[in-house]
Amino acid sequence: MKSYKSIIRIASFSFAACLIALLGAPILFAEGEREEVEKYPTRNIEYIIPFNPGGQSDITAQYQKMDLQADLGVNILIKHMPGAGGAVAWANLVKAKPDGYTICGNNIPHIIIQPLVRDNAGYETDQLIPVYMFQTTPIGLAVLKDGRFKNLDQFIDYARSNPGEITIGGSGTHSGHHLALLQLQKLAGVGFTYIPSTGAAPSVANFLGGHTEALFANSNDLVLHRDKIIVLAMGTDDRFLPHLPDTPTFKELGIDMTAGISRGVCVPPGTPDDVIKRLEKAFEAVCESDTFVNKMEELGFLVRKLKSREFKAFIDGKREEIIDTLKELGEL
Repeated sequence: MKSYKSIIRIASFSFAACLIALLGAPILFAEGEREEVEKYPTRNIEYIIPFNPGGQSDITAQYQKMDLQADLGVNILIKHMPGAGGAVAWANLVKAKPDGYTICGNNIPHIIIQPLVRDNAGYETDQLIPVYMFQTTPIGLAVLKDGRFKNLDQFIDYARSNPGEITIGGSGTHSGHHLALLQLQKLAGVGFTYIPSTGAAPSVANFLGGHTEALFANSNDLVLHRDKIIVLAMGTDDRFLPHLPDTPTFKELGIDMTAGISRGVCVPPGTPDDVIKRLEKAFEAVCESDTFVNKMEELGFLVRKLKSREFKAFIDGKREEIIDTLKELGEL
């Protein structure tokens, strides 16, 4: 009988212990998650680039990599995911685990335009949680030096007489380059044939190889290849100094438009605030590094620093502006 009672007591104790363990598990798990966030990061971070290797987003990330690794204390693994003007990468990002170990470049106006014009872009703009904006890149229109056009007036006059004959390359459809083309067509009353590529690098290669007659290109590519090209106009408010002092702006030439791409980094929806703050701090440290800033300026980029909250406000403002522009262009 004594042995039987002992077995009952042991069984009861075991059941109670199991019950306590089960009830306590969520608390322990939550504490474990909290501890992981507090220690973040503890392992490699994947940095997704929505375009091909060799483009502006990739070049910038490559120059950020060493400083990011030094600040965060983990490896930064750069992964390229081109397609659909960046939408492939952003659609994948919103499905990623929101733990800070998957981050992605985000490009304005691309992240805004894609969900507006596609039936299903796979994401909405406000799902891409902004962390930090680090760069703005003006866009210019270029032709080859040995081509038939020497200035924008010649280019526009010919296009008016020969609608659709001139081919213009650019990165992506419903991207910053495509938007610049649509604006120029509308404002100048002309028609071109747009040849999109999956990134800036292939669009430049196509242009230099003679596969398109003109190119909407980012400022660093215009600076890099200035010995082979004529930049007809820049999409800036003022001349692009010190790199292209002799190149007029579209506005100077009577076409009231600007064009450019702003770049930053974003994370999936639901990412903890503490993680966003840690990443924000790391990217700010990169943008305050003389090495990074001097390299960007040398290449023809403009460093622009906006923290998470300011970056979101910038995107919200741009969204309203872009919606109005797309309506005027008949794209919405």
